[in-house]
Amino acid sequence: MGSFKEATAVEKVGDGEFKADLDAQWSVGTKLHGGYLLAVLGRAAAELSEHPHLTAISGSFPMAPDPGPATVHVEFLQASRTLTQLRARLSQNGKPCVEALITQGTLTDNDPWWTNFQAPEMLAEQDCVRFAGKPPGATFEVPILDVVEARIDPSTTGWAMGEPTRTGSISTWQRLADGSDWDPLSLLVALDPVPPVSFELGAPGWAPTLQMSAYIRRLPAPGSVQVQLNASDVTNNRMDEAAFAWDSSGRVVAQANQFAAVRVPRG
Repeated sequence: MGSFKEATAVEKVGDGEFKADLDAQWSVGTKLHGGYLLAVLGRAAAELSEHPHLTAISGSFPMAPDPGPATVHVEFLQASRTLTQLRARLSQNGKPCVEALITQGTLTDNDPWWTNFQAPEMLAEQDCVRFAGKPPGATFEVPILDVVEARIDPSTTGWAMGEPTRTGSISTWQRLADGSDWDPLSLLVALDPVPPVSFELGAPGWAPTLQMSAYIRRLPAPGSVQVQLNASDVTNNRMDEAAFAWDSSGRVVAQANQFAAVRVPRG
């Protein structure tokens, strides 16, 4: 098992040009995980920024890349005292696969000046259900669940027995299986959790990310993160998902919104 840092490593090969080796372990079925791909772009963008931490990213996914060699191009846009803004593109075989606007800043672990976020009520991590690389009810393997330990609140696992509650919400505990602590880049993986809300709505199957925007609020404390994923509307085989992540100290560390495809069952 390789670490997240190894899986997202990039090598500079020119002015704003990097090469990457996309790791098949970070996949859902045969498709690379959206949060993982954004993290690869974030890793490259940090090389061109004096500000150390990813604070915001908005990515689109025109084509799903395959595991293996890929190219990342990063364009510097502008910098100020508090932030750097960049554009990054991941390409494979000359075709664009992921494109993102990225903001780098400097994060702290300070408490919020004001917040309205409240962590979801759920069982302790050890009392929740661990899902492995081939979770019950799934029609394909999910390799990322072998490198990211996801424990799901039992109240939102009815879909695995063919009895989804259709509340449009799933809560999970997540930790990196290699023992690494979460950081601003790896939180992008936590914000795109598996399974997607569509499973809980009774629509199992791959739910590819079309667009995802994430905001990293502060440096996470060591330990697991608690993630709540909510959907608001499913229309024309498209759904929204809003994710919020709390660290072990109970503070919100990151949030994301994404637009994803979903195959709605007939009838």
